[in-house]
Amino acid sequence: MRYLSTRGDAPVLEFGDALLTGLAIDGGLYVPERWPSLPRPLGVYRDLPYVDVATDVIWPFVEGSGPGAMSHDELGAVVEAAYAGFRHPEVAPLHHLVGGDPAGADEYVLELYWGPTLAFKDIALQLVGHLFEHELHRRRATVTVVGATSGDTGSAAIEALRGREGIELVMLHPAGRVSEVQRRQMTTVTDSNIHNVAVAGTFDDCQDLVKAMFGDRPFRERMGLAAVNSINWARVAAQIVYYVTTAARLEADRRPVSFTVPTGNFGNVLAGHVARRMGTPIERLVLASNRNDIVTRTHASGIMENRGVEPTTSPAMDIQVSSNFERLLYDYWPGDRGARGAGVAEAMTEFRATGRLELPQPVAAAFSAEFDAGAAGEEEVSRTIAEVWDRDHYLIDPHTAVGVTVGRRLGLAGEVMVELATAHPAKFGDTVERATGIQPELPDHLADLMEREERLVELPDDLAVIEEYVERVCRR
Repeated sequence: MRYLSTRGDAPVLEFGDALLTGLAIDGGLYVPERWPSLPRPLGVYRDLPYVDVATDVIWPFVEGSGPGAMSHDELGAVVEAAYAGFRHPEVAPLHHLVGGDPAGADEYVLELYWGPTLAFKDIALQLVGHLFEHELHRRRATVTVVGATSGDTGSAAIEALRGREGIELVMLHPAGRVSEVQRRQMTTVTDSNIHNVAVAGTFDDCQDLVKAMFGDRPFRERMGLAAVNSINWARVAAQIVYYVTTAARLEADRRPVSFTVPTGNFGNVLAGHVARRMGTPIERLVLASNRNDIVTRTHASGIMENRGVEPTTSPAMDIQVSSNFERLLYDYWPGDRGARGAGVAEAMTEFRATGRLELPQPVAAAFSAEFDAGAAGEEEVSRTIAEVWDRDHYLIDPHTAVGVTVGRRLGLAGEVMVELATAHPAKFGDTVERATGIQPELPDHLADLMEREERLVELPDDLAVIEEYVERVCRR
């Protein structure tokens, strides 16, 4: 498998290089040159352990031809190590909501928060951390990882990379725009290779700073930058797996199974799109936005327009520039490889300059046909948290509630609707308590989180200041 930039003007790479490169030098995102098929029929995966399915599904994206390419057995060992610390043997278990979907769909919640930091990002980043370590050890190399987080990516990346030899990590988060639990999960980690920065701005500002650091080629090369945000293809590849395991368990080859995905940076639902491209029988992929609803508006109108970020109770979705949407654009863009790269590059330049992009008709039509979309307001989110508690005695966090709200609104009679639970309710305990009167408890390994000492720096939204900080604390 080889990897191409969505903007068509960067070297073609094999997996190991794409893993460590992250963002392409032309500003694009790496994508596989082709979509592979599922290695085995869906039914085979029904009773296999998660680790075995993950190794099988991810292998086509990793397989290489060079002398240093990872072997299938090596990948299996890395996958096993990545998920050894998860608190549920199924890694991504299903919970049946017996209270029922008013539309008549058979409703499930896919619990993606059983990793160490209680968020779905652990499923990808625990694997990425072990892949980094494997590849760096093989190359006898070091990297400086820079990332931006709207809440969950930061703590998951920190947990995955803390203490790992040859890796320095600088994580940017928007000051005052993440929950206290999210912030403390990052800032109470004391390993010397971890550096937290609170940026005076939004998540989009933090993400722009990361992209600008990658765009500064002398700085990038001097510091050996690598990425853990979902601009790194390995994260998307890891997330494909739970769509496959869920479809297999629910017998999607025999009845319609759909997924509703709380959507911010578009990486989670993009993994579902790729799973479907690989042959996983997914009836519908439903995008669920909070009031920062750029993706939902784009789906309805074919026009992508940045209207600014508004803070909500689901802060990981408070995003107006969904990076992974660029990968979907590339998949849909008409023409050969050269035309697609040039078209996406021009489109993203226009969007960056004006905050507005009218999708070409074939792209808008494909997006509309292959996805459904809806948004949930703050009152709806609170009401859904309360209703799920009242009917099922089951607590959900506000991001999951966005998904459940939209999934119930757009669910169809006769289908199985799976709503992705992207975070443990205790990560947003105050919001959950306001809706239900119940304060969800943190698991034992985080029970003393609020008493731990924090370590972070506060910096302005200024590239020169951020680069100076990175260079000072991560000298190679």
